Amino acid sequence: MTPVDYHGQTTLITGASAGIGAEFARQLAARGSDVVLVARRLDRLEHLADELATTYRITATPIAMDLATPGVAAALDTALTRRGLTVTGLINNAGFATNAPFHQEDPQRLEAEIAVNVTTLVALSRVFIERLRAHGGGVLVNVASMAAYQATPTMAVYGATKAFVLSFTEALWYESRGTGLRVMALSPGATETEFFDVAGAQADGGTSRMRPDEVVTIALKALDRRTPPPSVITGTRNRLMAQAGRLVSRRRMAMTIGSMMDQAGTGH
Repeated sequence: MTPVDYHGQTTLITGASAGIGAEFARQLAARGSDVVLVARRLDRLEHLADELATTYRITATPIAMDLATPGVAAALDTALTRRGLTVTGLINNAGFATNAPFHQEDPQRLEAEIAVNVTTLVALSRVFIERLRAHGGGVLVNVASMAAYQATPTMAVYGATKAFVLSFTEALWYESRGTGLRVMALSPGATETEFFDVAGAQADGGTSRMRPDEVVTIALKALDRRTPPPSVITGTRNRLMAQAGRLVSRRRMAMTIGSMMDQAGTGH
């Protein structure tokens, strides 16, 4: 295994103000990459950018944008051009979940969830992928989820968006073979982040949570392989659950996950 050389690279990371996104920024900066940090909260981005620049002597550029806004991918591309920045890697990490029976969900909140988790992820991938392939030394990581591997009652839209991300990214992995661009879908299970401040603590389905640094370390080790996989699941238990989903009927899997979510929601 030869580690990817990130020196001289510039990696764009969405959802970079906290959690997995911030941890990607730290670990990539530690390995020499300049970073562009994108999220809504400029104060957090600026604080992280200062930390990374001071600690690792790299260039960290904070850009505050709401990724649910129509046309945000083109606007971000314009902002980078104005700053004279050329992106060689992309981590599409931004995303959030709603957690309630579908018929009770706020329609506008669902639209924003699909916009961030799917629409903007696809748009950013399309804006940058030809340039990433031409450079041939960076990465394109789209963060999916364990929820991508089966229906997720009470988080129906979230699970569906992540199933899209998984399928979409694995297709890009195939299309990008031989270009030098390393494409991978990352599917964490429950991770100790601010995700649960939005989705609610019960959104973990009663499962144990990993730390963001563990998740990102697994992702970067997978990318370091001579032939990185199209997707990776973090954690042995999560991998076993995904495999189990292939051995039972979809009815049984939906019933099992639904029961887990119901029990977590009621505190049983």
